[in-house]
Amino acid sequence: MAYISLYYFNIEGLIVSEYRAISPERAREMIRERGLRGWRVGRGKIPRIYKKFNLGDFMKAIKFVNSIGNVAEELGHHPDLCIESYNFVRVFLMTHDIKGLSTSDIELAERIEKIYEELKKGI
Repeated sequence: MAYISLYYFNIEGLIVSEYRAISPERAREMIRERGLRGWRVGRGKIPRIYKKFNLGDFMKAIKFVNSIGNVAEELGHHPDLCIESYNFVRVFLMTHDIKGLSTSDIELAERIEKIYEELKKGI
């Protein structure tokens, strides 16, 4: 796999983030190296990483999704999110621009873990 640096620009034309394409194998390594417990690399036509979070109740799930949305906007990197059974949130990350995985997916997974840990303190 070629490693290409890609840039995301916001409306003002400023660079919001730089990322590099990574293979599914490299994503697994990075998940392990960074201690991102529970994150998996999905198989399929377009590789992605994913995790299911238990928030305890619906309103905490909504708060979690909204918090992820704020960070995603800040990073210019938007996940697929699904609330299941009122209290679970499933998060899917992939880099839409390249239809695959990038370092931005790992960075956002780390930020999502921090959000989850903060919300757990309040549960």
